[in-house]
This record gives sequence, structure tokens and C-alpha cells, in this order.
Amino acid sequence: MFGLTEDQVMIQELAKDIVEKTIRPMAAEVDEEEKFPAENIKVLADAGILGCSFPEEYGGADMDFLSFVLCVEEIAKACASTASIIATHCVSMTCINQFGTPEQKEKYMPLMIEGHLMGFAMTEPDAGSDASGMKTRAEKVGDHYVLNGAKMFISSAPANDFHIVIAVTGKDERGRKEFTAFIVDKETPGFSVGNHIKKMGIRGSLTAEIVFDNCEVPESAILGGLGNGMKVALASLDTGRICMGTQALGIAQGALDETYKYVTERVQFGKRLSQFQDVQFGLADLQTKVDAGRLLLWRAAMLKSEGKPFSTEAAMGKLYNSDLAMQVTTDCVQYHGGYGYSREYPVERMMRDAKITQIYEGVNAIQKLVIARSLKLK
Repeated sequence: MFGLTEDQVMIQELAKDIVEKTIRPMAAEVDEEEKFPAENIKVLADAGILGCSFPEEYGGADMDFLSFVLCVEEIAKACASTASIIATHCVSMTCINQFGTPEQKEKYMPLMIEGHLMGFAMTEPDAGSDASGMKTRAEKVGDHYVLNGAKMFISSAPANDFHIVIAVTGKDERGRKEFTAFIVDKETPGFSVGNHIKKMGIRGSLTAEIVFDNCEVPESAILGGLGNGMKVALASLDTGRICMGTQALGIAQGALDETYKYVTERVQFGKRLSQFQDVQFGLADLQTKVDAGRLLLWRAAMLKSEGKPFSTEAAMGKLYNSDLAMQVTTDCVQYHGGYGYSREYPVERMMRDAKITQIYEGVNAIQKLVIARSLKLK
């Protein structure tokens, strides 16, 4: 049986308090106006949540990764956009902390913990699940590299101060593309943010294209070593799958919490909806599945905290919880009847927000591929 430590309960309660005072009151506005929730990010940074699982020497709290996961769930219950933003930011911080040189960590980690956002740029217009289709290139010219190309669907792109960019830097000994990760500051000449993408859900994350037009970066901008870009990317995906699976979990639990309130207040045929056994059994089934999904993610987070392999467990948590989030939010809209289809109740927004969790950080078919490989089938 999982039992949370005193520190984990403390930061979970802190996240709950921030959600109720700051995040929940503006969640509908963030969605309706496609407004980046800068205030939310500042409050979370000031409270120490952004850096809670990172080293104290950079301004973090040196807590385990499960502590951050607990916070993501609480935030996603109210505002999936905010949860998505800090989850993506955490992925980039993890990469800097894991692969960065001492100089890179000293420069970027304190800034990121303070709330200066860093995005992760891998996806391209013609390269999503198939990374071999990547076309963004970085060519060495003297003592620097010149980037040319474009990345698509980059989370929080207009608000990010920095990006980790995966680019092609040549071919390996077998003739396959070689990838390298670079840290690119938004002020670098040749870097620009392109078209803002209008989305179904998580509208506050301001997803956009980013463009590199003869964008020069120093050799010191390489993250993880020349040719190790895919290693950096895969590590980011493993962490991201826990984060995005937790976002899905939070959406699902948030939709259930809203539905519990609704069915205990709504009267039909002379009875509260909560008094009908069909409603009771349906909600009992959904809550059981959500609790099971939470344990999958906690297992993956604990393995990561212990420095043990967690790729398969992260894929399982992301696969299960993202599919479940769609099921739960769809059912919760149904329990609300016509009101659920209106913007008067948040379950409509939650249903739209849930869909992306089945797509980013690897579509769910990719999660199944990762899991199947671990089975060592013949």
C-alpha cells in the first residue's frame, strides 16, 4: 500500500490551496480567451512547486519526483492548461539536470525554477511519431552551429524563454540521421515564433510553430553531447509520459468531483440523481478505474525517483490514464445531461482538454509499442 510522506502531503496541500485561491477561479477564462496563465506560473514558481523535485543547489527543494506528480494532479483537476505548461517545463528541466554540463545547469536551472519557461522542440510538420522524418538541421560553421528549419506544435512557444531543440547534425556510421540537442534562447537572431495553433483544448498553453532561419548558436549550446540528441529526446519522453499521464488523471478526477456535486444536487423524477443505483454503480466503476490509474503513475514516479528504469511503467501510466480521461469526461458530460454540453459546467472543457493526452508525448499506439517491446515476445 502506498503511503505518502509528511513532505509529500505538505506539498500536495500547498498545491490544493493554490488551486482554490488562484487557479480554479480563472480556469474558464483561460480556456475561453485562450489566455496564457502567467499569474498561475508565477504563483507556482514562488511557492517552490516548479522546482520541488530538483537539487537545492539550484534553488529546488530536492524532493522526489512523486512530490511533483502530486502537484500536477491537483492542478489538472482545475486547469489542464496550467498543468500542461508546468509538465512540459518539468520535462525540459529534467533534461538540463540530467544531461547538462555544470555550466549549463548553473545558468539555466535557477532561472527555470524561478519560472523562466523552457520548451522542448522535437515535433515537425512532417515528423511526429516518426522522428526519422525530421528536417531541421544544424550545420557547424567555425566555432558555432547554424540551425535552419521549423518545429510544430510546441507547447507554450510564445511564452518560453528557451527551447531544447533536436536537430539533424549529420549521419552515423550506418548512414542514418544523427541528432543533436541544442539549447536555444528566444533572443537568438534567426529564432522566431510562428503561427499560433487554434486548438480543441488546453487553450491556455498557446501552442505554436517555431522557426529557425540561419539561427546561430555556440558549440556550448549542445546538450548531452554531439550525436546524442535522440538519447535526450527519449529521456524527455519517459518523464513526459508520467507528467502527461498525471495531467490526464487530474482531468478525470476533476470531472468526477464536479459530477459528484452535480448528481447530489440535481433532482429528477422526485429523487436526487445520486439516489439512482445506475448512477451510483457507474460512478463507482469510474472512480475505481481512476484510483487504479493513479497507482500506475505513482509506481512510475517512484521508480524514476529511485533511479531505476521506468520507461515501460511510464508508457503504461500514460496509455491507461489518457484513454481513461476520455472515458470519464465523456461519461461525466452525459451525467450532466444538457448542462454538460454547455459551458456553464466545467466538464465540457475537461472533455476537450482530455483528448490531447492521448496524442502528445507519443500517441497511444506508440505507448503500446513501448510496452510490447518490454514483453520480449517471440
